[in-house]
Amino acid sequence: MKVAYLLYDRFTALDITGPHDVFNNVPGIDSIFVGEEARPYRNESDTLSIVADAAIDEVTDPDILVVPGGFGTRALLDHAPLLDWIRAVDQTTTWTTSVCTGALLLAAAGLLDGRPATTHWLARGTLAELGAEPATDRVVFDGKYVTAAGVSSGIDMALRLATEIYGPEVAQAVQLGIEYDPQPPHDTGAPEKAPKEIVEVVTMAFAAQEAG
Repeated sequence: MKVAYLLYDRFTALDITGPHDVFNNVPGIDSIFVGEEARPYRNESDTLSIVADAAIDEVTDPDILVVPGGFGTRALLDHAPLLDWIRAVDQTTTWTTSVCTGALLLAAAGLLDGRPATTHWLARGTLAELGAEPATDRVVFDGKYVTAAGVSSGIDMALRLATEIYGPEVAQAVQLGIEYDPQPPHDTGAPEKAPKEIVEVVTMAFAAQEAG
């Protein structure tokens, strides 16, 4: 099974490395990192690069497509080359997935029209404007479309998908192998749980990064 991970400038690293670590521990998975051009792509803080081994015109039939989020999505919502490619490979994918604001690219490509989907909590309004029905769930399945909420939820999404494809025993083994046993020091991982002042600080920080 071939999994294609889309890269673009200003992506979020964990959005792509989280699902990759899960699928990379499943036997028989072939991973390929793909971008508009075959070259390194820098993450949104310009501190890390991941290399796209292939250009989009070289990858036409992945079984699973993973679209990560990042502040770079905002510049791509009307970028025809990537949106056309997403639409084209979606014709033959078994699963089309996104993490965080990667859902905005799926929606901009017209794949989430009228569908329930999730994304980072600060991007729900934009997701609705693009035609999807925003959900607050951490992972949302709608047919072959699987969307995950913010950043770390990509690990949950990949484990849920591994369960669907290979069964619970394989997914459980992978989860144990990567020792995914979340025990966060604070219960503030959702805006409904965090103190109001923390929500405001994060909202302002994200707005500044998006503008940058």
